[in-house]
Amino acid sequence: MIRILIADDHIIVRRGLRQILLEGFPNALIEEVPDAEAMIKKIMAHEWDVVISDLSMPGRSGLDALQQIKQFYPKLPVLILSIHPEEQYALRVLKAGASGYLSKDLAPDELVNAVNRVLLGKKYITATIAEKLASVLDQDSEKQPHESLSDREFTVLKLLAAGKSVSEIAESMFLSVTTVSTYRARIMAKMNRKSNADLTLYAIEHGLL
Repeated sequence: MIRILIADDHIIVRRGLRQILLEGFPNALIEEVPDAEAMIKKIMAHEWDVVISDLSMPGRSGLDALQQIKQFYPKLPVLILSIHPEEQYALRVLKAGASGYLSKDLAPDELVNAVNRVLLGKKYITATIAEKLASVLDQDSEKQPHESLSDREFTVLKLLAAGKSVSEIAESMFLSVTTVSTYRARIMAKMNRKSNADLTLYAIEHGLL
């Protein structure tokens, strides 16, 4: 019996994913959790064959949780589902140890196929991601400024560019204002930008919003 754990903060999404999975795996044991902390607790308490996690959840992000999961359970397949375009996060989650990245728009048609691939120990990547990976290998020395940011810095960049204040970001990410301010300073230095407005313009120009 296949054991699948779904982590997403929207109950409608979780139930939809459950239904799709049961059509492909009628005898599967499927459990649901609403956030990253609950996901980690479930993973530590029970054995799973595959974990399907949203990227953006209240509190810790799916990317943060993924890094912790792979530290303690390196062989556990984790498939990331997200509303964010592949070009924004796919390479980051794959580098962090995910077994695949799938847009929620493709889930009805591709989720069962993706789960089957990661259960076999393979990576699930779309043609778009494969092309991006090839491009990165060919143009590694021509990185965009935002590609030099750490995962946390990239998350803060997107929030700042979306108009969130340092205090709002600190609250949403469960970090101190000082820590977020430090991330902001690093982002400005790495990207050679002087203001939040500069970051917003950059994010729009590079399709990050």
